[in-house]
Amino acid sequence: MERTRHHRLAIAALVAVFAVVSIIGIAAAQQGDENAPSLVLPQRQGAGGSTLELPSMPRQEAAPQSLAIPPQVPQAGGELTIPSRQLREQPGYEQVQVTVTDPNGTYVTNLQKGDFKLFLDGQQRPIEFFRQDTNTPVSVGILVDTSGSMTPKLNQARAAISQFLRDLNDHDDVFLFAFSAHPFLLQPFTMNHDLVMRRLELLHAYGQTALFDVIMQGLMMVQRGRYDKKALLVITDGMDNASSATLAEVVGEARRMGVLVYSIGIGDPNASGSGISIAIGPFSLPSLGDIERVDAQTLHTLSTETGAKTYIIAQVGDGEQLRNACQSISLELREQYTVGFVAPDASAGGYRSVRVDVPGSPSATVRVRKGIEVGPHSESAYNAGMP
Repeated sequence: MERTRHHRLAIAALVAVFAVVSIIGIAAAQQGDENAPSLVLPQRQGAGGSTLELPSMPRQEAAPQSLAIPPQVPQAGGELTIPSRQLREQPGYEQVQVTVTDPNGTYVTNLQKGDFKLFLDGQQRPIEFFRQDTNTPVSVGILVDTSGSMTPKLNQARAAISQFLRDLNDHDDVFLFAFSAHPFLLQPFTMNHDLVMRRLELLHAYGQTALFDVIMQGLMMVQRGRYDKKALLVITDGMDNASSATLAEVVGEARRMGVLVYSIGIGDPNASGSGISIAIGPFSLPSLGDIERVDAQTLHTLSTETGAKTYIIAQVGDGEQLRNACQSISLELREQYTVGFVAPDASAGGYRSVRVDVPGSPSATVRVRKGIEVGPHSESAYNAGMP
């Protein structure tokens, strides 16, 4: 009997070791780098044991050269048009991206500088810089939800993101984040879009949803991009339930930085959860209603504030609609205008509302970020990474 008892204890120990090794393997695969940071066992995780956590960003020595800001790359068919150093160093200089569509939703792309009028706090201001963005490269961050509820959707998300990458300008520089309870940087900025596609195979679904945290990380990361035009693509199917950042902080940072925040929400915005979740050790499974619910209001708020757009895919599992949404976003980035101006009394700081009109096309819809933050300590997106 004694031997049998020892034998059973040995088997139980082996099973426990195998489980820990499996968890570590999944976490390392999620981080997606042979130089992935080591796992951290926090000193205090509450009663009942320890929880494995990954740092939100790789160690600096993992890829120091990948985050270096390279020089601007010329556009196909000509030089990249950017504002002069003299202009962009003027206090109060800002840029906004403007999207114009006709009543049928078709992009209006034949407009010139004189077709636009720009208003700050209701007062018209002269347009100091103008660019049609047909061939303008973009610095783009892709943020993919890999929480547990994304398990049946990841294959479709990979296919849609691959199509998005194929539709981008060859010169666009791209980075890739996955996020569950923590953000994971899978690929720093690169113009090798095939490399980003290969990193998509590292996406594995588990854990909760730190939506606000990853958007904050993405906004900071995209400032390191080489181009003055910057955008994020967020793909999620849930509600934030694991972030330390708040919605107000995320909206404020997006407003300050002027980054286009596009998003695709997968799920029913009106689903209501049962409020009952299942806990297994340090892990928890969300209720059925929470799995089906997507935070459409937050996604719409971020898009509206930044002049971008949100797509809600209520039919979970609709891979074609997901691909179409990704394709529409990549197309829109090529069908916009960039408008630069100088805000008066920049030293006073504060928020200024922005409105852009196209008087010659009264039936057109004009989409632009709602406002700008100006002040001596604010760093605008156009200045990051520029020579």
